[in-house]
Formats: sequence, structure tokens, C-alpha cells
Amino acid sequence: MKEYPFGQFGPEHLKKIKPGIDTFNAQKYWECHEELEHVWLEDKNDPARNVYWAVIQVAASMVHYREKNLIGAQGLLNKAKEKFKRCRDQNIVTNLVERFLDWKELEDLVFSVPNENSQLSDYQKIFGFRFKNYPY
Repeated sequence: MKEYPFGQFGPEHLKKIKPGIDTFNAQKYWECHEELEHVWLEDKNDPARNVYWAVIQVAASMVHYREKNLIGAQGLLNKAKEKFKRCRDQNIVTNLVERFLDWKELEDLVFSVPNENSQLSDYQKIFGFRFKNYPY
């Protein structure tokens, strides 16, 4: 099995994120936030936690989208964009993230929404996104 240096997203992270992935895929976005917040806090010294953080903020944005709160959805999605950038800049993203979390697809959807002056319709594709390749 491939070794991942500290700070990169490895197999142990993939196992920890499962409850969040399951709830995200069920469109239980608040529950996703709650599930991942536990592992995010647990791994507070691990840079790989930024993957959890990005998913938490996308999920929270979808809570606001569902409630038709454009300001909340936009604000949290802009924060999620920062985490996606951090994951790339700090070399946190690994083949596991790319392959099993459909990271590029999610990242592209997140960055397709304008930072300012977005419309609720801009969030529809993210709302419909599911992690399809999760292995567990």
C-alpha cells in the first residue's frame, strides 16, 4: 500500500470521512456538517483536515441554498473555495481524494459559482452532486 506523508489525505482520512459522505449523498447537509465537524476537530493538527473542512462548508452552503438564503449560500461557498485552494497549495490532495471523492468534479462545480452576484440557480448543480466513487 502506498505511504502518504503527514498532511496528505490518506486511507485513514478516507475512512473517517465516510459518515459525512453518506449524509451528504442523502442530501442531509446539516447532518454532514455535524458528522465531519467531529473528525475535523479531532484532526486539528493535520493539514488533511482541510478536505473535511471544504466538504463541511459546501454542505453548509447547501443548507442555505435549500432555505433560499443566497447570502448564506454564497458566503459559505466562498469560504469552501479557500479550502479547495489550500488543499491544492499545500499538496493535501492525493489520488485518493481525486479518485474516491470526485474532487475535481466537486471543485469545478464550486468554482463555477461566481464569488459575487450569484443567483440561487447557480447552486443547483452542487445541490445535485453526489460522491459516486466512494469505496466503502
